[in-house]
Amino acid sequence: MNYIEENNKIILSDFDSFDIEEILECGQCFRFNKIDEKHYKIIAFNKVLNIKQENNKVEFYPCNKKDFENIWINYFDLNTDYMKIKEELSKNDDVLKEAIEYAGGIRILKQDTFECLISFIISQNNRIPMIKKVIENISCKYGNKLEENIYAFPTLEQLLNATNEELKECKTGFRAKYIIDAVEKVKNKTVNIDEFPKLSTEELKENLMQIKGVGIKVADCVILFSNSRMEVFPTDVWVKRVMEYFYFDKYIINIKEIHKLANEKWGNYAGYAQQYLFHYARQKGIGKK
Repeated sequence: MNYIEENNKIILSDFDSFDIEEILECGQCFRFNKIDEKHYKIIAFNKVLNIKQENNKVEFYPCNKKDFENIWINYFDLNTDYMKIKEELSKNDDVLKEAIEYAGGIRILKQDTFECLISFIISQNNRIPMIKKVIENISCKYGNKLEENIYAFPTLEQLLNATNEELKECKTGFRAKYIIDAVEKVKNKTVNIDEFPKLSTEELKENLMQIKGVGIKVADCVILFSNSRMEVFPTDVWVKRVMEYFYFDKYIINIKEIHKLANEKWGNYAGYAQQYLFHYARQKGIGKK
């Protein structure tokens, strides 16, 4: 990976396994807007960032070297060798090999834990366009203004006084009470985000599932997408169907069996496998019926 700073812009070259469309459109995050082909605007860590990819280079702007090194290298997981991971996952697995070849530019983002938690609570039984809209509504109502019509995701403190009625006005629906419970439990440290790095993955999962409305799938998403526990395998209805289609001869199977297979087959790389398979199957419509 090589990069230079030029006119408040970072230009990344000599990289591998990076496709901004695949990274953002694979279901792991929601605060982005597509401007043009391979050109996106994201909002993360109180920053607004354009990412434009073309001609074997990626431009990040407005962005200086300090922010790139302190925020965005970690956020986009740029120090991880994805070629090695893809090679390992492709061994003796033709299905996953094909999924990786289809979207080999996916990288798993390292998101803010509180934002990730609230976002995936909102994601329950919801379509991505609506998830994005609800998060946008909450950010506009409670978050800090960053640019014209662009707001940061609210902090814990900014959501402390949010009421059920106010949140429902943001189109959260039945999820409003779950958001309030999450905010309360994070505030009183029943769910202590600062202690997450010290917990085992299972302890982390149990801790998150104390929040009303947080089941295994939402907990696994938070664990994978903001705490980098790459062994977890978030399994919603769609992923379940995909796994049944590819690995269980199209028989209906329970989630425990899916997790068991993912652990045995991919181990500490299961989270990567899930993203490649999920994106591939969703784009191809595999398992939809």
